[in-house]
Amino acid sequence: MRAARLIRMALLVQSSPGLTADALARELEVSRRTVIRDAQALQEAGVPVRAERGRAGGYHLAPGHRTRLTTLHPTEAETLYLSGLPSALRDLGLSDAADTARLKLSATLLPSLRAAAESSVRRFHLDAPAWFREPSAPELLPELARAVWSDRTVRVTYARPGRDDAVTRLLEPYGLVLKAGVWYVVGRVPAGRDGAWRTYRVDRVTSLTPTEDGPFVRDPSFDLTAHWRANATEFARTLLRSTATLRLTERGLGRLPAVADPAGVAEALASASAPDADGRVTLDLPVESDEVAFAQLSELGADVEVLAPKSLRARFHEHVRALAALYGVADQR
Repeated sequence: MRAARLIRMALLVQSSPGLTADALARELEVSRRTVIRDAQALQEAGVPVRAERGRAGGYHLAPGHRTRLTTLHPTEAETLYLSGLPSALRDLGLSDAADTARLKLSATLLPSLRAAAESSVRRFHLDAPAWFREPSAPELLPELARAVWSDRTVRVTYARPGRDDAVTRLLEPYGLVLKAGVWYVVGRVPAGRDGAWRTYRVDRVTSLTPTEDGPFVRDPSFDLTAHWRANATEFARTLLRSTATLRLTERGLGRLPAVADPAGVAEALASASAPDADGRVTLDLPVESDEVAFAQLSELGADVEVLAPKSLRARFHEHVRALAALYGVADQR
């Protein structure tokens, strides 16, 4: 604890010469007496911190001296570019490195570390989590992140939604994306197979084994941010593997975009019927699964009626019966 405070004090004096004992005490959240003791400890450790009196006084380093504490480890330099989302750093297993880096934020990156910072931008694009939702932290995420950092080919097994069988393939993991609280890995199937790009939800990766080969050769033209922006909508549409036929009131139709997947809503609205005699509109909404559709459409209450599939309609029927029993309403069916 004290060692970290001494490092921070040395960096503060270096980056802001002339800070008084009271100013340093406020920055370090300690007493003025502790600042004086810490200054003496730094002097004994060979850091030439000195206190000067007068209007231009305060704490200074000896002229021409710059502490070597500003030298960043490459991992620290990389994590500076991700420090805006502490939860993401924690999920990736990088929170300790980020804590160390924050002690050195006032120092300028050395030219030799600029490549490390650019490396971070190329490998991670963080799309902020949705409101009222904590990002998921899949068990294999830290290990997958290590493979991304080291350009290590991995063998992954992926559980496909709505199917009992899983798929296993080699993958060159180029980057990780945090989208609305869900982590995705973007990678390429090695040349010699189909060379295609793949995007997987990390929480559906059930096993991961790094290969014994050396690092794969990263395509220098690959831009993770541009790739994600160009393919995110298409990928989101591939997740919608089922269709639900719905009848909606005018209010339900207006609220649908707020509860369902945007890619599916846009397609459904384009093919919606004209209002019937009751003012309800019928449409086919692409959905991921019965479970996901039930969770989304339940928010619309009586403003939506599920016509198909039968399994989803039955789920709503049982839900309504349970609510009626809970609130003492007789079943009218």
